[in-house]
Amino acid sequence: MNPRPLRWGILGTANIARKNWQAIHLSGNGVLTAVASRDAARAEHFIAECQSTVPLPVVPRACGSYEELLTTPDVDAVYVPLPTGVRTEWVVRAARAGKHVLCEKPCAPSLPDLHLMTSACQEHGVQFMDGVMFVHSARMAALRAVLKEGVALGELRRVTSQFSFCGDAAFFSENMRADRHLEPQGCLGDLGWYSLVFTLEVLGSRLPRAVTARVLNRIGSPADPQPAPPSEFSGELLYDGGVSASFYCSFLTGNQQWASVSGSQGHLLLRDFVLPFFGCESSFEIHKAAFEVSGCHFAMEPHVRRITVPEYGNNHPTAQETRMFREFARQVASRVLNSEWPERSLNTQRLLDACLESGRNEGRPVLMA
Repeated sequence: MNPRPLRWGILGTANIARKNWQAIHLSGNGVLTAVASRDAARAEHFIAECQSTVPLPVVPRACGSYEELLTTPDVDAVYVPLPTGVRTEWVVRAARAGKHVLCEKPCAPSLPDLHLMTSACQEHGVQFMDGVMFVHSARMAALRAVLKEGVALGELRRVTSQFSFCGDAAFFSENMRADRHLEPQGCLGDLGWYSLVFTLEVLGSRLPRAVTARVLNRIGSPADPQPAPPSEFSGELLYDGGVSASFYCSFLTGNQQWASVSGSQGHLLLRDFVLPFFGCESSFEIHKAAFEVSGCHFAMEPHVRRITVPEYGNNHPTAQETRMFREFARQVASRVLNSEWPERSLNTQRLLDACLESGRNEGRPVLMA
């Protein structure tokens, strides 16, 4: 007999929740039963719009408050896309209500806040996981296998990445990601979190010895006396043994989302590491360029090998967002808490907090070990 589907509630009506409405539906082991907003009309509008695009067999119920959803008996788990600035309270309250928690990123305003959240989940016996989708993809599993083999790249030396988009005037005046109170970490939290997760994935969850970072631009007026969130940010991570990593994230630079892993024998390149390009397969490349000299002839030869996996980029049973919800439901059904997921989030938050501290202090190094 198949286990009962995990019954989901969505705590908030952020735009990303529309994508995950369908991901829950496609997971095969989850069902969406309720959506909450601060007023019922907003929840009803969200449900009507999603239902018109991806109709569910049973229309989810609209809740006019977050409290109402947390007290409903037909919700086992909550997906929480609320703004980072208000998320701590509601994750803790969800845990106390016995609801498993899938939390959007960045997880918390600070490491102490995330400790409160994960400790509450542990205390009340509910699973915690953050909403980074790409770590659940089939492509990431293939990439881990290449790194574990250790042949294609040789000795790892460098990880670097960029995630950026150029926000328009409306973004900076209306979008919650440009609001210092709702999203105090700015582009570092919204975009840099992914780069930090990728770096930790590649380097086996190891934290660096030290970080240095720079806030290159800030949201709002330079004359504003309050610390403004970064709109453009770069960081450098230094590891023992000579390994290093760097990242750049920005609300001011056009769409890019690439990541590279360099070793002594070659490098690995993902051109779309966060949001896979549209299509029925995802891929990465292994580059082993060779420099050939023969007399007066000098030639740099590319030697590129492309590795592909049959995985749709979005809105499909094989897509990474669907895999995330499916894996979460499987873990809950096992009745065993997975401690690796909250620990991954805590490590990412530790790293993010250190980068933000360095960036706010003109690149002063922050020691982590």
